[in-house]
Amino acid sequence: MSTLFSRDVHVAVLSSGSRGNCTYVGDGTSGVLIDCGPSTKQILKRMDAVGLGDAPIDAVLVTHEHADHAGSCRVLCKRLEKERGRPVPFHMTPGTAEGLKPAMMPAHLSPIAAGRAFRVGHLVIDPFRIPHDTADPVAFRVGVGERWVGVITDLGKPTTLVSQKLASLSVAVLEFNHDVEMLLDGPYAWPVKQRIRSSHGHLSNSQAGQLLEESIGPDLEHLVLAHLSGENNSPERAMTAAAQALHRAGASKKVAVQLAAQDQPLDPIGIGIRNW
Repeated sequence: MSTLFSRDVHVAVLSSGSRGNCTYVGDGTSGVLIDCGPSTKQILKRMDAVGLGDAPIDAVLVTHEHADHAGSCRVLCKRLEKERGRPVPFHMTPGTAEGLKPAMMPAHLSPIAAGRAFRVGHLVIDPFRIPHDTADPVAFRVGVGERWVGVITDLGKPTTLVSQKLASLSVAVLEFNHDVEMLLDGPYAWPVKQRIRSSHGHLSNSQAGQLLEESIGPDLEHLVLAHLSGENNSPERAMTAAAQALHRAGASKKVAVQLAAQDQPLDPIGIGIRNW
């Protein structure tokens, strides 16, 4: 086996944005994909491009039914079973499963509930509720030893629960979706702007920055700014908001910040496992 995973958890944001979201979390023994919005071909191609072509995929965790998060469920399910010689479960809430279009439905569906942790191999999976305009959306924490990785996107407002979960993370993939000024001045129709800004829409840079400032925990080492809007945000504005929040929290020197992209994967982030 590759030494890439030598007692490390690796986190690879393969795609992030309105056209597809997918993140890999694994340690060489067990691994999961969080969401599968891009095509199956792109997901596997990008894993291979960042050195994860042989990494285990023991489950796929689906946050909600929108196509940019679940569009490849059916095809990816078939491909993984064929390549691995066994069914790979797709974990999602009943509300998410009910909301999936028939063409997206995976063959191997495994229902989960927000607030009820479960295991995939030795990984602890913690689904928790977030406010979004779907039936039963969740975000996920993935735990190995004392380390937690979280993917928190597609929420219209910060909540106490989200803050608590964020405070535990070593790696946070956090939504910085839009700049309010750019959104209001931009080309979207007013109902769409209202939906994005609503309490069940998406986090603005300022909301995400405030959440980060108030919730940053002692273990946070890596922050990935995710789900940036191509029309209503800019990398510079998102990075500025994150940098200001980290500065206010006194964490500028200890947290590395990256921007997730829609069209290319980030190199894997590695963190050492404690209490393995």
